[in-house]
Parts: sequence; structure tokens; C-alpha cells
Amino acid sequence: MSEETTISIKRSINIRAVVTPAWKEEAEKELSSAIANADTQLGQLEQEGQQVVDGIRSQSSNPLDPRVQEQVSQVQQQVAGKRAEIEEQKRNLLQQQSQIRELEMDQIVEQGQMESFCDIKVGDNLIEKMQVSVLVKDGIIKSIDQN
Repeated sequence: MSEETTISIKRSINIRAVVTPAWKEEAEKELSSAIANADTQLGQLEQEGQQVVDGIRSQSSNPLDPRVQEQVSQVQQQVAGKRAEIEEQKRNLLQQQSQIRELEMDQIVEQGQMESFCDIKVGDNLIEKMQVSVLVKDGIIKSIDQN
């Protein structure tokens, strides 16, 4: 390869947001929706788990048979495991919601990442090329920082 050769590489770009009333409202709305979704999932999980247990018991001539009890126990363990997983997600969402409420206006927060491509060539500083962030205020790009 000659020194003039360039290649295109993929890089992650950090998205930072300025906290505004509109940003807070949107973040709260998203988290409230996710929390409500977790509650719905918990309700469905309990209902479906009970239906499976009832189905196992109704298909058996002897619901007290140890094999039936074992099947019921396995279903209940699976339901409990999934319930714990959803409840943990919900706790995390509630914690995020609490943190958002404590943010001050004009504070800058990490909002996520996206990917882009950039060209590099011999002599470029790879670290500088990879360290890029975009600052957004109410959806409008305010700056693109390459540091």
C-alpha cells in the first residue's frame, strides 16, 4: 500500500444530550412506557404460567402423581426465574427514572452511541479518529467533537 492509500473503518460515536424540559419529558415518557410494559409482561407471565399448570393438572388422571407434581414444579420454577428477570429490568428502569428526575437543566448526559465510517490513511492519529462525539439539544446537533 502506498502512503496515499486510505481505508474506511467503522467507529462508534458517543451521543451526548443537553438536558432540557423537552428532553426530560421525553425520557420520562419512554421510561414510563417501558415500566408499564414490564408490568404487562409480569401479568401475562403469571396468567400463562397458571394456564400451563392448570393444563398439566387437567390432563392427568391423578393430579397428585409425583411426575405431575414435578412438571408443575418445573413450570413454576421457570415462571419464577422469568419473573425475577422482568422485576430486575423494572427496578433498573425505576432507578433510571429517579436519576433523570434529579438531572439539572443544561447538564450534559450520555445518551447512547451510533456507528459511522471514517477514512484513515498512513500518518493519521487513529485514537483521534476513533474519539468522536455529537452533542444534541432537543434533537438539534450543536457540535461534533473530535478529541
